[in-house]
Amino acid sequence: MRVLGINAIFHDPAAALVVDGRVVAAAEEERFSRRKHGKRPVPFSAWELPELSAAWCLASTGVDVDSLDAVAYSFDPGLCGDMAELGLNDPWDWLRVDYARRAPQFLAAALPGLDPGKVRFVPHHVAHAASAGLAAPTAGDDTAVLVLDGRGEVASHLAGVYRDGRLSSLYSQQLPHSLGLLYEDLTRHLGFLHSSDEYKVMALASYGRPRHLGTLREMVRVTDDGGFRIETIDWASLAKARTVDGEMGDDHADLAASVQARLEEIILDLSRWLYEAAGGPTTLAMAGGVALNCVANARIAAEGPYRDVWVQPAAGDAGTALGAALHVAGELGDRSTPMAGVDLGRGWSDEELEAELRRAALPYTRPDSIAAEAARVLADNGIVAWYQGRSEYGPRALGHRSLLAHPGDPATTTRMNDVKGREQFRPIAPMVHADRFADIFEGAYPSPYMLFVHRVKPEWRDRIPAVTHVDGTARVQTVHPETEPLVAELLAGFERLTGLPVVVNTSLNTAGRPMVDTPREAMELFGSAPVDLLALGPFAVHRRALAGNR
Repeated sequence: MRVLGINAIFHDPAAALVVDGRVVAAAEEERFSRRKHGKRPVPFSAWELPELSAAWCLASTGVDVDSLDAVAYSFDPGLCGDMAELGLNDPWDWLRVDYARRAPQFLAAALPGLDPGKVRFVPHHVAHAASAGLAAPTAGDDTAVLVLDGRGEVASHLAGVYRDGRLSSLYSQQLPHSLGLLYEDLTRHLGFLHSSDEYKVMALASYGRPRHLGTLREMVRVTDDGGFRIETIDWASLAKARTVDGEMGDDHADLAASVQARLEEIILDLSRWLYEAAGGPTTLAMAGGVALNCVANARIAAEGPYRDVWVQPAAGDAGTALGAALHVAGELGDRSTPMAGVDLGRGWSDEELEAELRRAALPYTRPDSIAAEAARVLADNGIVAWYQGRSEYGPRALGHRSLLAHPGDPATTTRMNDVKGREQFRPIAPMVHADRFADIFEGAYPSPYMLFVHRVKPEWRDRIPAVTHVDGTARVQTVHPETEPLVAELLAGFERLTGLPVVVNTSLNTAGRPMVDTPREAMELFGSAPVDLLALGPFAVHRRALAGNR
């Protein structure tokens, strides 16, 4: 069966193609349109479809529109209710719902030849659940699944269990109670962009003290039936609202720390309730925007009852394109194959990359090993733009579209944040060879998708200061040679030169822009930022070579 998944209704529009139960292509629209998050999550944008990413998914795999068995749309307008009755102030939500009802016709216009009758609506949280439970390494076994986000049709949370590929829902939290919306409100109050900058609040929290935790425990509570209740919070009574360009103070950090701490407690309680209700499965799979909170994920892995915790790498709404496709494929009789990796987006051949370099008239070489070349630049404290293979699906750069740097220089954090043009309180993350993880870090393992925080062992904190956050943690990516051989080679080369088995890894972009996707975008970033080496496939472009040509 061939099923195209579509996410379009809120934010992070994306498309994914599943063939015979296996995901073969998946990409976010932002990588094509170059609009961060694709669009803003307002009702007036609900008609916008991931036309470019959907067309690419089909073209790149040779699948014709008329050969699709179904198109899965990750929202079901038939489940929607009146937002006022649900306690939310969203007077234009009816427009969003109306656009969703018309999605089959919109999709047929965007993908000429598509029969609108092939479009199937999948409940938003079912799509999230499928993206986790049906894509996890344990797909096919009993797997608990926990979904937490801002909102779907009428709910903000789903707790269930997958058995033999089928979801049994055990609880669904109705609106207006929403942990995702709670965190969005805090993000807005702190002067950041909601449905976009929540990760900044998580980073800020590590600088504060949770001195409002007692108050928040009264306002945000779990219930005995597996849900939770959230009272209206007067944010201004806890910390003054910050404007976009306003000064960030200790009060703001303390409020972020307090909400973060309460969020962790609530999610931990929900995961424990689910474990008991589901009969004690050994694996928990998570999705929804809240599942991108790697600090909370780490607490569940450390303190929860599960042997394994797996988080969908594209846990936000982009991942519902994949989940919707997997869900419908299962309904049509296909058994899902576990997700093998996130390199599901666009890629270019060596010949195509070389043609782009020639077109740009850039001086380049083809070293015997691009990994060894990059390791030498990093060992000399240079910054490397690393562009390899197919692009990542989801918000994390995982060795395909990455900026790399030396972790042993304390100034690296400032340099990298300056290169990217972002706030200095933002941490940068390490990648480490999987075999060396236990020597340096403590916490959830393996961590190939950078979705947990880990304690840096005390004896290593002074050796890798650039990736050790203020609270002694790091968000680690473990690199496994069988899935990422080129990155593993780079790490081995860097360790031989420096004695450090860790390299800084952050996304290949600058603030406010999506991650680089095409070779031309990689060259544009290299030309506009103080980067020492562009490793474009097997080709090397050195900054010093550019200077010598002038």
